[in-house]
Amino acid sequence: VEKYRPQALSELVSHRDILSTVQRFISEDRLPHLLLYGPPGTGKTSTILACARQLYREREFGSMVLELNASDDRGIDIVRGPILSFASTRTIFKKGFKLVILDEADAMTQDAQNALRRVIEKFTENTRFCLICNYLSKIIPALQSRCTRFRFGPLTPELMVPRLQHVIQEEGVDVTEDGMKALVTLSSGDMRRALNILQSTSMAFGKVTEENVYTCTGHPLKSDIANILDWMLNQDFSTAYRKIMELKTLKGLALQDILTDIHLFVHRGGERLQMILERPNSPVPFTECFLLSTVDFPPSIRIQLLIKLADIEYRLAAGTSEKIQLSSLIAAFQVTRDLVVAEA
Repeated sequence: VEKYRPQALSELVSHRDILSTVQRFISEDRLPHLLLYGPPGTGKTSTILACARQLYREREFGSMVLELNASDDRGIDIVRGPILSFASTRTIFKKGFKLVILDEADAMTQDAQNALRRVIEKFTENTRFCLICNYLSKIIPALQSRCTRFRFGPLTPELMVPRLQHVIQEEGVDVTEDGMKALVTLSSGDMRRALNILQSTSMAFGKVTEENVYTCTGHPLKSDIANILDWMLNQDFSTAYRKIMELKTLKGLALQDILTDIHLFVHRGGERLQMILERPNSPVPFTECFLLSTVDFPPSIRIQLLIKLADIEYRLAAGTSEKIQLSSLIAAFQVTRDLVVAEA
């Protein structure tokens, strides 16, 4: 991840509009205070570090840039001490402004943020502040109004794939087509996570295939989810429960992950239920007909099922027993099955 961190603004793959705006700020020497926010692994820290490299030469870097992370102490004393003294002193031989980068600014206390707003205002002449955070709501409104805000959204697959391919070529990793898809799917727009999964999978298995990626991250395979759905809809309760528990133990799956994937299956909806409703006595098992697309239930039934899934997810998040919640999940599907059959 660090080896391939972009060093210049031109190397960043995403958010072209933000980068061009920042580039214009720099070239006109009118950089405002910045607030960069968005999910992790989307290029916030890389952007501001690339800006700093463009603004300052290597040997000025230490004296002109102050970078503080969440791991550093950034309580009210640090804001009133080191940050204040850094911002208030001018550099003798260099015109232009200094840069203070506060990474993970949402981890700063309310008091520290309040102390910071006065510092930002007072020393705007010779210092620029850049706050970086994941959650905008955790930054006090007074700081938000003093900065120009940019949101870094999750990266799209079209942007991630070329960068991943570049890393794969440089490192000489063996990646299959479905392996690449799995990387992009599991990282859900987080470049750092994609590279970490790529690295750990290639070190563990040598070849990066879909199955290896899922196994390495401990994520349930699509075929596992298909089996679980099949059991919940076709087997009786105790058989389904036993089989799913066996699969969970064998592969070390978390119910949370299973639930998320099943939710996707239910949510997307398919067009294949007609086949079953038209042939109620067909020998084809209940899910066989529509596993190729997704589980499709009549809207009223699907709504009930989604409410149940949401309840189970909430209870899991509250730290309840996985065994009981698994029973609840199977029960929800079996009730749904009976309702579908009754409607048919």
